[in-house]
Amino acid sequence: MYQLKPNQILKSHQKNRVRLALTLGDPAGIGPEVILKALANFEVSQKCDVTVIGNRDLLIQTYNQLNLITLANPAQLKVVDVPLNREITDQIITGIGNVASGAASFAYMEYAIAQTLAGKFDGIVTGPIAKSAWKAAGYNYPGQTELLAQKSGVDRFGMLFVARSPHTGWILRTLLATTHIPLCQVANTLTPQLLTKKLDLLVECLETDFGIMKGRIAIAGLNPHSGEQGQLGTEEQDWLIPWLEQEQRNRPNLQLDGPIPPDTMWVKPGQAWYGNSLGQNPADAYLALYHDQGLIPVKLMAFDRAVNTSIGLPFVRTSPDHGTAFDIAGKGIADATSMKAAIELAVELVSQRIAARN
Repeated sequence: MYQLKPNQILKSHQKNRVRLALTLGDPAGIGPEVILKALANFEVSQKCDVTVIGNRDLLIQTYNQLNLITLANPAQLKVVDVPLNREITDQIITGIGNVASGAASFAYMEYAIAQTLAGKFDGIVTGPIAKSAWKAAGYNYPGQTELLAQKSGVDRFGMLFVARSPHTGWILRTLLATTHIPLCQVANTLTPQLLTKKLDLLVECLETDFGIMKGRIAIAGLNPHSGEQGQLGTEEQDWLIPWLEQEQRNRPNLQLDGPIPPDTMWVKPGQAWYGNSLGQNPADAYLALYHDQGLIPVKLMAFDRAVNTSIGLPFVRTSPDHGTAFDIAGKGIADATSMKAAIELAVELVSQRIAARN
């Protein structure tokens, strides 16, 4: 079995394979299970050189407990045991997120980020964490995205959700303008400057990671019916429409649609996803103004296969678009489709960046 010490240099055992750090996530959740399920897939394991960042004994425990399910054997995986105090490991209980599980998942992330920034990995795939457990352990970050950005020293970053339709092969890409903030703060947080920053990120991502040079981007309104000419809210009239018109003048090679009423913006993506009407010409990407405006439709269409991608970082980071699911942890029923998709997308994005550089 590979058991790499944290101070060892990690090298791909096979040339030209994408090197990925795969963090365990919250060890009390379904992270260990979905990781072993995803890595049991031959296509996934052959596409990249994966190193699991976390706890070897926990992976073995999961493997032995769920031995009637097809799982990757931890003895055949590269694993980095991140050093943790005994009082932490002794308090990790499957199905219960607590201070110990929060401290452990945070330590896994810190190690993966540091090693990736040092050039040991090409990208990171992160298992799901519990924000409440991080907070209980004394780490006050809204989520993994913000930690990744801080450790990477960037202030331009975003949460892009990517999913490939199993029905049509069409790719849904949704960027959130605001993320983990209360709904009552959204209107005051949104500004022309913020949206320009997010639009810049989205355009760069489409070009660098997906090879789309002259994209079409749909941008949501904030209010019902996009304000209905100021009758249902004034943000669109006051600044959103003027901002969008100015951005279109500044970006003649792009097609910017909007502000589209939030309740109808997702009709074309839904048709493209399910194959009802591919002639409707869906956009290359969608810019949602707040968390639920973007993620309710994404999870409705692609809950089991959407991938959270952090854009604006100096490396690729993906993550399954689901939580720790403490209620089903250890039961062998967790769906690994999103984890598998996160690994595959990370490989695609890293490969695209390498090809673009060459």
